[in-house]
Amino acid sequence: MRLPSLPATAPPPPLHVGGAPLSLRYYDIESRDGTRLRAWTNDADGPTVLLCNGMGTSPYVWPALLRPDCGVRVISWNHRGTGGSARPHDPELVGMDQFVADAIAVLDDAGLDSAPAMGWSIGVNTMYELAVTHPERVSGLFAVAGVPGDTFTTIGAPLLLPPPIRKPIAVGVTRALGRVGGPLTPLTTRLPIGPKVVGALSHSGFMLPSADPDFTAVAVQQFLTTPVDWYMHLAHASARHLRVSLRHVKVPAAFVAGRWDVLASAKSMRTASHRIPDATYVELPASHFISLEHPDRLHALLRGFLTRVPPA
Repeated sequence: MRLPSLPATAPPPPLHVGGAPLSLRYYDIESRDGTRLRAWTNDADGPTVLLCNGMGTSPYVWPALLRPDCGVRVISWNHRGTGGSARPHDPELVGMDQFVADAIAVLDDAGLDSAPAMGWSIGVNTMYELAVTHPERVSGLFAVAGVPGDTFTTIGAPLLLPPPIRKPIAVGVTRALGRVGGPLTPLTTRLPIGPKVVGALSHSGFMLPSADPDFTAVAVQQFLTTPVDWYMHLAHASARHLRVSLRHVKVPAAFVAGRWDVLASAKSMRTASHRIPDATYVELPASHFISLEHPDRLHALLRGFLTRVPPA
């Protein structure tokens, strides 16, 4: 197999956005197979939440969690080969088993036997896989714009793509972009992200206007530091993760969906919520990027959810 190209040099992540200091600290840990991970925390006072973030995304997609007074302590990590995390010695050591192992490494490093988990996008797959394979490590499940497995079958639902063709189309696009990712990366990693680009994205239908364009610009810029071919390598591995059985989930669960999300179907999230006793479902007028578009509303929902989680 051809190895994906080496990562591009990324600028250091900023600790200020829009002039405001962020509550954000990076540190390195080691996963079970020896892969070095770039972990991060906001070091805030409050209950600790394990954040399983979206594929290749950074802390900057969560502006409400980077406020010093947010009231929720977050521990998280950047995916393998992204945001300062190393690639594994074998490029095939990516996928849901490894993502779960990385989540456990973050918990172990923090000295936590269990914690409530929050997932966004593919991170919802990760936290549900963690919950069913290691139920003793999870005390609550807060899903944002993601489904409990088989994510690629929900892509394109608002575009009225028939369910049988959604996954084949998504996998085909992922493979195609992976093949041309090498030549694309020098362009994407150097693309200047300013108000015009953010404005175009915010009116594309893929993303809606955000509460703070400065945060959106930093979040997009950090996302683009990952080489395209490596990102597609991760995405293709994630496509192999099938739907998780929810019948054994016994912890509090909540789902927050974006009504116009083209990457994670709101209908699929609502259906999943019906399969877990006492799970809640909220649908916001948002795209996939709820945390950027409705940060305060989402944060209030998270704080309310944490009152349902038994103390450790």
